[in-house]
Amino acid sequence: MKQPSDAKSPENVYDLFTGEPVSRGNSRQLIRLSPELDGLEMLYSNKLNPGKLFAMRILCWGLRRNGEVVGLIPWMEKVIPCTEISDPLDGCFEGYYDPGIDEVFFEAPIHKIVELETAAEYYEFESDKPDDVVQEIPDSIGTHAVFNAPKTYSLLLTEIISWQLHNDGSLNGMVIDSKKCTQTPVLPGDECLYSANKQKHFRYFFQHHIANKIKAQDPEALAAIAMLVEKEIAGKKIERTPVDIHSAHKPKTPE
Repeated sequence: MKQPSDAKSPENVYDLFTGEPVSRGNSRQLIRLSPELDGLEMLYSNKLNPGKLFAMRILCWGLRRNGEVVGLIPWMEKVIPCTEISDPLDGCFEGYYDPGIDEVFFEAPIHKIVELETAAEYYEFESDKPDDVVQEIPDSIGTHAVFNAPKTYSLLLTEIISWQLHNDGSLNGMVIDSKKCTQTPVLPGDECLYSANKQKHFRYFFQHHIANKIKAQDPEALAAIAMLVEKEIAGKKIERTPVDIHSAHKPKTPE
């Protein structure tokens, strides 16, 4: 079927802030972040618990190159837009939630849209290098990174300090390299920080309530981790099975 002459195509879709054409490949790329500081949450459901809804705190809101604003959360191996969570077993997006007023909504809050659009227009970051850091925001929801420690066959739990948005739209969770840490507290941008999810032995992101259960050796939490590990093995994602699951209370660089 021939496309109507007035239909939008990659050639006639333009960036709201630069005025430049937006290609199909990068129109959904993140260009600006705004931390979520009011406790707004994402609601999701899963097949194992029919009729129930679960809440997860939103990390931040992201502005895409096409002007769309989405809530973002650390979900398993990466940070993902809430609206894209659609796995019946692991979770399906059901809406955003404001616990302060007990209200469910499905679009980004207008104040976040205005904030992101204004900031993107003001800063106008320009670079042709995909790895350049556009923005770095602190983690405000207690996210932890989980690493596989192959020499000890265990899992190592480490706090995320900040999140870096790169020029290619990717998001990296930054953790402390204890060998390079010279002062505390460690703040976003510190030279001792490195990207967790770019490391060979990185496995998952978890929010603080799950991380705390793991630190406390909660049987259900440890069983859930074990299931994830077994799932990875079945998918041939990792080479060997950790024979012990524990947590590290102090920041440490995976070996």
